[in-house]
Amino acid sequence: VAIYGLGGVGLSSVMGAAASGAYPVIAVDMFEDKLKVAREVGATHTINASQTNTVESIKEITKGGADFVFESVGSEKVLIQAYQSTSRGGTTITLGLPHPEKMFSIPAFSITAEERTIKGSYMGSSVPRRDIPRYISLYQAGLLPVDKLHTHTLKLDDINEGFDRLAAGKAIRQIVKF
Repeated sequence: VAIYGLGGVGLSSVMGAAASGAYPVIAVDMFEDKLKVAREVGATHTINASQTNTVESIKEITKGGADFVFESVGSEKVLIQAYQSTSRGGTTITLGLPHPEKMFSIPAFSITAEERTIKGSYMGSSVPRRDIPRYISLYQAGLLPVDKLHTHTLKLDDINEGFDRLAAGKAIRQIVKF
């Protein structure tokens, strides 16, 4: 499994991949502090996207491409990289929400000839009645260390500062206290 983008959604994907027994679990981001958190929550490999060719690195680690590649950045350019990192017969899952006018272009031949799948997932494709009790059980068993995603606590009056941190990539999950 490879995960592009290590905000709250991407890091949750890292935890889910680790909890499911995936190996390797490759985490990709441009911020070292987020790569560090990814290692703490289950990533076996990390790649700093600002320092290396992510597609080549993932193909090298996996010997050809990851079976499942998650894109959680919300960028059509990163989605193309995620698709290029996916193995023959693999699945690229996009979790991010790019601007509605952005387009995603890939070689059509690769879908058939390489038997790849592209899938969207909105809100984790979750069924809350079924999934939330499972997530709680996994958390209680120590397999989903979501506490490690909490980076800041702020007052409602500081909400703009919280959004600024998110935009700058300086926060993962922030709790607003009323």
